[in-house]
Amino acid sequence: MSESILVLVRHGQSEWNEKNLFTGWKNPDLTELGVKEAHNAGELIASEKIIFDIMFTSDLHRAQRTGNIILKEIQQEHIEIVKNQALNERDYGSLSGLNKDDAREKWGNDQVHIWRRSYDIPPPDGESLKNTGERVLPYFNDIVLPYLHDGKNVLIAAHGNSLRSLIMKLENISEDEIVKLEIPTGAPIMYIFNSNGEMISKKKLV
Repeated sequence: MSESILVLVRHGQSEWNEKNLFTGWKNPDLTELGVKEAHNAGELIASEKIIFDIMFTSDLHRAQRTGNIILKEIQQEHIEIVKNQALNERDYGSLSGLNKDDAREKWGNDQVHIWRRSYDIPPPDGESLKNTGERVLPYFNDIVLPYLHDGKNVLIAAHGNSLRSLIMKLENISEDEIVKLEIPTGAPIMYIFNSNGEMISKKKLV
């Protein structure tokens, strides 16, 4: 069995990223910059000459559109696309739709920082990073990983926190360190797996 490739991409900049709003499960579109970031991600992936077997994405438009732009850029629009809310962004609950500066004024800078950057303390009616991982990782293990075990190449277009949860597992990153990890919009990360389904190398595509 041959090696397999997993590429992770956070969606391009969304309209709410631009407005500094907590987005979560809300469904804004990409900005013009976000579209450019998606095209650029496609160009970077194309340079690696990867032939994908399947793309997984979330139930949210910004991730789906990013993935579709990438597939068009690499001329692989024909592959199977699987959408599932298990890959959705972290649910910010009562913070969703609020300007981050306004939230700091309402609850205080320290409290908002805890909600944003702690591993296991969720905002009101929302998810922590730990909660996000509790839906992302079973989906990855049960649905995505078997493709990699079978030597298939997989693209995942998703979100900062769903990808953060996944990277925590792939790279064995601690709870304290994972909350510090920044995942830029539209910046692909490539992992290579051996024939036993074990991750053996990582490359940021720039």
